[in-house]
Amino acid sequence: MTLLVAGADRVDAGKTTVSAGLIAHADAVGFKPRAGNDWWFHHDDCLRALGESSLYGGDARTLVAAAPGELRPEAINPIHRLWRPAPGSGPGLLGQDDREFVLDRVGDAYVRNARASVPDRVREALPIADATVVDSVEELNAAIERYHLPALDGLTQTIEATDRAVVESYGDVARPIRDLVPTAVAVVEPGRVRLYDGDRYADACTIASGSASPLTGQLEEFVSGVTELIDPIETFQTASLDRRTREDPDRIAAAYDRVYRRLLAAAGW
Repeated sequence: MTLLVAGADRVDAGKTTVSAGLIAHADAVGFKPRAGNDWWFHHDDCLRALGESSLYGGDARTLVAAAPGELRPEAINPIHRLWRPAPGSGPGLLGQDDREFVLDRVGDAYVRNARASVPDRVREALPIADATVVDSVEELNAAIERYHLPALDGLTQTIEATDRAVVESYGDVARPIRDLVPTAVAVVEPGRVRLYDGDRYADACTIASGSASPLTGQLEEFVSGVTELIDPIETFQTASLDRRTREDPDRIAAAYDRVYRRLLAAAGW
């Protein structure tokens, strides 16, 4: 059983909170295939991971904390991208205004942007002396073929072999792994969660027109383009949760119990 949690808003839709509660409710394992954070805006998260000579974000840390066992964030989050602000510098290598891609952690390997300045703390903490250095979109695409796509293929096999898997997408991307067919889907946004049949959602992803992905160079579907093609099984209005509840997966599970029960019923569990 693979449950996908996607967000209808690009930022702070509530995906990780819903995912953590779902993991606790279903005694599942969480996965965050692709993630990223910003050296300026998520500085504490960056420093915490660098203190462990790694690179991952708060979302992955939250998901492993909610699940049984002792998984490391890197085990469920094979690809993590570090950004940093670059005011007035133009779109940069990946076409992002006002920020630049610094480096990717892909498993244990690193891919570094030759055009970006790497913070000294990052250089000190990570083994990036042997990183693959890219200076063009063509070189980045070659690195993606070599590192990123095999990493996602490997994680897909792990997800498929997991009895109860909760997969969290990133931003407002409809699914974080192309061709992933979930059993059921929860689309999260502030104040609302919509539930979808997994097969119908996957079919809608195939039909929806995508835009070029800066990670894979493939077409990528966004949640809005998918959900306009299909009707939800059910829609739940959700209340804001206080900080104490958001930090405790069991409390989240209790608060969203009706949502989770209906999602699991839709998945046939």
